[in-house]
Amino acid sequence: MASVNPIPPSAFAVPAVSSPNSARESVAVIGGGVVGLTVARAAALAGHPVRLLDRGVPGRPDGASWVAGGMLAPFSEGWPGEDELLALGAASLNRWSALAAELGEHVVTARGTLTVAFDSADVADLTTIAEWVGARGHAVEMLSRSALRALEPGVGGRAALSCPAELSVDNRAVLAALAESCKALGVQVTTTDVVDPAALPEDRVVVAAGWASSALLPGVSVRPVKGEILRLRRRAGSVPTPAHTVRATVNGRAVYLVPRADGLVVGATQYEHGDDTAVTVAGVRDLLADAERVLPGIADYEFAEAAAGLRPGSPDNLPIVGAVDDRTIVATGHGRNGMLLAPVTADAVVAELRGEPLPEAACCAPTRLSGGSGPSSVSRPSDLSRTGALS
Repeated sequence: MASVNPIPPSAFAVPAVSSPNSARESVAVIGGGVVGLTVARAAALAGHPVRLLDRGVPGRPDGASWVAGGMLAPFSEGWPGEDELLALGAASLNRWSALAAELGEHVVTARGTLTVAFDSADVADLTTIAEWVGARGHAVEMLSRSALRALEPGVGGRAALSCPAELSVDNRAVLAALAESCKALGVQVTTTDVVDPAALPEDRVVVAAGWASSALLPGVSVRPVKGEILRLRRRAGSVPTPAHTVRATVNGRAVYLVPRADGLVVGATQYEHGDDTAVTVAGVRDLLADAERVLPGIADYEFAEAAAGLRPGSPDNLPIVGAVDDRTIVATGHGRNGMLLAPVTADAVVAELRGEPLPEAACCAPTRLSGGSGPSSVSRPSDLSRTGALS
């Protein structure tokens, strides 16, 4: 597992831009989560005067980005039929290498994901994913029990799907680094509740307010999807923290264990209960039981935190990114993949500001939902990603 070092000063160096800010339209970005911060940073790098508006400090502790697991896992979450989401996730994962280098490599906590199978049905599902993702040119591999044990001796399971290109990041370190980089680039921060984006004085407005975006843009359909996570600290004498992110399905429930310098993030439940962010007894119980099945020695870890956040869900499980009128751009609906998709979303927004939509994000255009599209019809097993990362 990568160690966490102090943030290097070079992480916040301001790259040169091709033209002064005065030559560009001013931009207001509503929302201080990972998507809003990444968009604000990218717009500032492109030469726009930028103001970030949020009801609290950017990356605030009650936001979904603060609670996130930090998995960047487009391949292990893939499933036949979800070609657009796979391609979008792969495009954003490719961008993460450069972003991590700019923010500081300390933000990366693990390289590679192992999705563990406990029975023959799990093996069949993972084989399906491996064949489908591999056929699209991505490096994935099924591992035997012995190969799994060689990589992660403390992890249970009879086989595993290995996705070596996937990463995991420390979400809170990412938020801090993005906020500092925005500050260095001259992004102004206003703490306020925005009621009417049309009343803002900037030339362009980007609504990146997560599940609350619907209240600001009534024609944009996103809903809150609750997820609970746990943070566990390794104690002296405890089993080692896995070097990889480890995922599994236990009793039909998806669970993941994401390395941190001091232990693990365990997640995540998924409920649709409106804006409820209370951590439940059942959620904690199930996450602990499932995590112990994956890493049997975890019971000796210290219980450090339980938290819940609200993912922004879209009708078809794809983000909603693009222009909604001549002045306003939306960037929301990322569901559990906000951390993964932040870089490609930022590039898509900057492309919209130029009037040149990003081809890679064409599947995210808000116009696709104008006909009232319902949820994706792709059928999954009970399943390896339906209750996946809160990010």
